[in-house]
Amino acid sequence: MTRTTSLQGIDWAGVLDEKGPRYLQVVRFMERAVAEGRLRPGDRLPPQRLLARALGIDLTTVTRAYAEARERHLLHARGALGTFVAAPRFDTTQVVDLGMNLPPPPDGIDLADLLKRGIDQVLTHADAHLLMSYHAGGGSAADRAAGALWLKPMLGKLDEGRIVTCPGAQTALAGLILALTVPDEAILTDALLYPGMITAAAKLGRRLIAVAGDADGMLPDELANAAARENARVLYLNPTLCNPTARTVPETRRIQLADVARMHGLQVIEDDPYWALADDPPLPLARHIPERTYYVATLSKALTPGLRTAYVVSPDAAARGAFLTSLRAVSLMPAPMTSALTTQWIHDGTATAVLEGVRREARERQRMAAFALSRVDIASQGIHLWLPLPARWTARSLTTAARLDGLAVTPAEAFSLDAPPAEAIRVSLGGVKERVRLKQGLDRLATLLERGETGEASLVV
Repeated sequence: MTRTTSLQGIDWAGVLDEKGPRYLQVVRFMERAVAEGRLRPGDRLPPQRLLARALGIDLTTVTRAYAEARERHLLHARGALGTFVAAPRFDTTQVVDLGMNLPPPPDGIDLADLLKRGIDQVLTHADAHLLMSYHAGGGSAADRAAGALWLKPMLGKLDEGRIVTCPGAQTALAGLILALTVPDEAILTDALLYPGMITAAAKLGRRLIAVAGDADGMLPDELANAAARENARVLYLNPTLCNPTARTVPETRRIQLADVARMHGLQVIEDDPYWALADDPPLPLARHIPERTYYVATLSKALTPGLRTAYVVSPDAAARGAFLTSLRAVSLMPAPMTSALTTQWIHDGTATAVLEGVRREARERQRMAAFALSRVDIASQGIHLWLPLPARWTARSLTTAARLDGLAVTPAEAFSLDAPPAEAIRVSLGGVKERVRLKQGLDRLATLLERGETGEASLVV
């Protein structure tokens, strides 16, 4: 706890009340203070020795915090004059990427260090020749055991014989489409869905049919009507912190949809990448109708895309075999080295630590977004948010204006099966490494939303 609350007009109360290394707690306090305007460009920070004494921590910790803050472009030192809050850094070569949906850097976690130690552990316990060789598709027994451990919070105790380890969810979805449908067959979905599913279905010659919904998700009666009308056999759902709407389908609606799927003989592809990021999420549909559900859980959205690992839980061993046959047409096997690292991290607890760091960082970034976009009703969980636009903007014009202002966002048409699509954009919060740059991007987006279209013509040269 702090010994004092104010230094040079800055209230430092509660700076050491969080988890993680103390130097990072000090840095996070500075980031929040900058985001909320309590620290402004040009403000002078307390001398390091004075701050260490006031907080009751050693000088080395404060020195390390100031150094990290400078690395994050929060502060700049001016010799004998002291250390000051840095002016916003404008990057002339890159936009602020609010379009790519990936988890943020985990709070309080040194990923580079974890990566080095994890690979060292893998190489210590595994034969390097085997890591560089071909492997049977679907993952080793150790990989499937790691998958069962990772999936236990979602699905409870699992038969590892039902699990397939895949090189990412996109590959898994393509394999499932091939396994469960034939060309020109209908797949029932929400009207707004993951663009990767749209691309996969189009390239594989399947038809995606939008089923009407409300604020709680797909409507059961509409699903029943569409299943009968289209003679459909497959339903695709992304029920938890849905991409793009960030909506979570409540438990009651999930049970109703499960009942319809059972009644009409639908196989369900439950794409659930964000379940681990949600606070107290409902049980997956796979818990209600395991005999009809293929559950897909990727680590790309919960931990890091670099692991390229997703798990698919099939209804039974026979269904797993049929899926594996189709999967081999898309990908022979996951990369053994990354699979081994993923397995190592899950078994030794590293994956859980990274997940908690991502969850903490995601919550902080959602709080930043709520502060910056105060006039917009947004979700408070996950790594993205859905912004319906005011009448003065269309999604396409806002996306274009944002690009000209150095921002990348994703318009509704990228996710939509309807024409015309909703006037909304998805804003992703994890693609920007530094919180300060994220704040700059969110502030610029807020200014755009308030301003509206200018009607100015683009420069032509």
